[in-house]
Amino acid sequence: QLQFVESGGGLVQPGGSLTLSCAASGSGFSGYAIGWFRQGPGKEREVVSCISHIGLGNAFLDSVKGRFRISRDNSKNTVYLQMNSLQPEDTATYYCTVVRYGMSCRPTGSWGQGTQVTVSS
Repeated sequence: QLQFVESGGGLVQPGGSLTLSCAASGSGFSGYAIGWFRQGPGKEREVVSCISHIGLGNAFLDSVKGRFRISRDNSKNTVYLQMNSLQPEDTATYYCTVVRYGMSCRPTGSWGQGTQVTVSS
């Protein structure tokens, strides 16, 4: 079973950018679809964006379409989430995990510690 470590979060001003990394350990990474999720203060965890094992990505959260881009490097067992034009409502802890990805994107793997993103002036 894959385990994940998320990194790259931090404090950023509105309009700024961050790139999150999701590093996987374990075998078979290149055969799995991976998704980014987030959980804001007082909110439930929600899917942000997912990517297939061959790199076909899709944003599932309307508010991030056109601002966030998911990618992966199978040689590094890593998935990235490039986030641009960040807004205070993007403040959340961001997680990645294995997903079942088709018309929807549902988590099926274990959760890591996440990485905190805070957007504030």
